[in-house]
Amino acid sequence: MNVLVANDDGIEAQGIRELVTALGTRSDVNIYLCAPDRQRTASGHGITVSEPLLLKEWDFEGVEKAYSCSGTPADCVKLGLRAFRALGIEMDLVYSGINHGANLGTDTLYSGTVSAAMEGVLCGKPSIAISSCSHHPKHFESCHEIAVRMLDFALESLDEHSIVNVNIPDLPEAEIKGIRLGRLGEREYADHFNPIKNEGGTILYQYSGEALTYKGLSEDVDVAAHEQSYITVTPLQHDLTNYRILEEMKKHPLFL
Repeated sequence: MNVLVANDDGIEAQGIRELVTALGTRSDVNIYLCAPDRQRTASGHGITVSEPLLLKEWDFEGVEKAYSCSGTPADCVKLGLRAFRALGIEMDLVYSGINHGANLGTDTLYSGTVSAAMEGVLCGKPSIAISSCSHHPKHFESCHEIAVRMLDFALESLDEHSIVNVNIPDLPEAEIKGIRLGRLGEREYADHFNPIKNEGGTILYQYSGEALTYKGLSEDVDVAAHEQSYITVTPLQHDLTNYRILEEMKKHPLFL
């Protein structure tokens, strides 16, 4: 089994090393890697079209071959798959992570981690996105087992239109209550744009935000399950069509 590993935190992030370590426990897995050469958090599904991309070989312990890429997470997957194919290596699956920080609810729309996995799907590969729910994780070991378990599920059950999005609480394994399957919820923040004056007197704005805590949410919502210390697993797809509205539009006089 050939697996392409990517992320959005950059090729030097601890999370991607932890994912390689976890996957490396499987003797039937050949790990290849293509990741951003710098931090690309919250880059969404952007790709680079205005300038050429630099792909550079990287010495990365535990993988068959690794590249850093000057582009976005989606670039890393799109170009990485082609670069390895040119060497005669075809990937069976794309694995994105382990992200430093949760990718729950509507945060998935901003997530470079999820977008890297979604790019895998767009390129015809079953894909997984996996995240530790802290920007400064202390318990990556709690991610290892579920990371490996998701491999077989993805290869057996995912089609070319879907990914699975996995979020693990940053807690010791004994404190994690289990796994919850569910849907995306709302993920809202108390947003701040802090003004910063540079040397030239121009005002710049630095974003920061604190996730809000919710009460009374259904147990099948990923945000609620996370707050209750469960691992959350949510299948996602790239089809954003609102089918309910589409059916209503078919009956509306404007479109008849």
